Amino acid sequence: MKSFVVLMLVTFVSFLLITPALAVNADDLPKYSKVYDEKSDPFKDANAAIKLAQKTQRNVLIEIGGNWSSWCKKMDVFLAENPDVYQKLHSKFVLLKISVSESNENEAFMKSLTPVLGYLHRYVLTSSGKMLLSKYTAELLIGK
Repeated sequence: MKSFVVLMLVTFVSFLLITPALAVNADDLPKYSKVYDEKSDPFKDANAAIKLAQKTQRNVLIEIGGNWSSWCKKMDVFLAENPDVYQKLHSKFVLLKISVSESNENEAFMKSLTPVLGYLHRYVLTSSGKMLLSKYTAELLIGK
């Protein structure tokens, strides 16, 4: 599991080197950066994430998943157990977690993105909202 998460993060290494590091306090992160909220408006959250990215000179990392996803849970555990990676991630990206579930598929928002092949799927956007990367993270698995 750890190798999967490390490989997934390696995908974003080039982006991690673009902007200066910011100190990140978990309490200061917006709700959309901490949890998959089925009741949240993804368009409102995306607009807020882009504004924050512009203000802090970071890119936006969109995670498409949910509280039901084992990979999403593994990623959260990995980040909790590796505070240096957690800090680096949040210092370089505004994380936007978009919930997709049986009770709320967020269809309109999902249609605004390139197709998702599976979960956990990630997108990287510039602070102006331009798509830089769309990645189905299962592609990064090597021998499970």
